Amino acid sequence: MGRKATVSYALHRMHGFISAVDAKKIGFSEEYLELLWEALFNAFEHDHSAAREEMNPRKLILFKHASHLGNARSGELFNRVKLRKVSDLPRKLTDYEIGIDKTDLPEGVKLIEKF
Repeated sequence: MGRKATVSYALHRMHGFISAVDAKKIGFSEEYLELLWEALFNAFEHDHSAAREEMNPRKLILFKHASHLGNARSGELFNRVKLRKVSDLPRKLTDYEIGIDKTDLPEGVKLIEKF
């Protein structure tokens, strides 16, 4: 039925931001935020295709700031998340190590993990 190149397994990292200033303008609430997390987890559940056969989110790491201007730079926080292959030929999530440096978080920053 044709030839399709496939990647047996891949772990993709994505960064996202929510602007507190813009969120306030549109009335974005904690309830909407929970809906966003649910949508991210179920993003591919109802959109299967041959190209995205079994894509699904595995982990959500959040840095929540007490100040609407932020309590730390995003790059500093993102650098706390480390991904490392533990297998030469990864085929599943456990072939990767996901580490998070939780020590000495900047004041006003809360780390939240969702699976």
